[in-house]
Amino acid sequence: MPKLIRLYITQVAWGFVISAIFVGVLLALNVANLRSLITGSDIGLIALLMIWFMNGIVFAGVQFAYAIMSMAEKPQGPRRGTPVAVSFKPATVKVEETRNI
Repeated sequence: MPKLIRLYITQVAWGFVISAIFVGVLLALNVANLRSLITGSDIGLIALLMIWFMNGIVFAGVQFAYAIMSMAEKPQGPRRGTPVAVSFKPATVKVEETRNI
């Protein structure tokens, strides 16, 4: 199996694991009375699976994007450009004297 496909499958699996943890925390904390709604409904299991699956899609995409972007090469050298030696000198300004009479 190619390395990219293996990376994709593992990151998607991690995304769905993170989604399961997230939904578990949502139910444990009873956010927006979600636990009561799911346990009190006759189709609560379907609702729970839909919440897990939809969050799994989001977390899997984020997890894979993070894995791909973290594979980039780190920049070498200074990050803010090369330092330049700057010497500041006071500027001479000619002022003409004006008198108000």
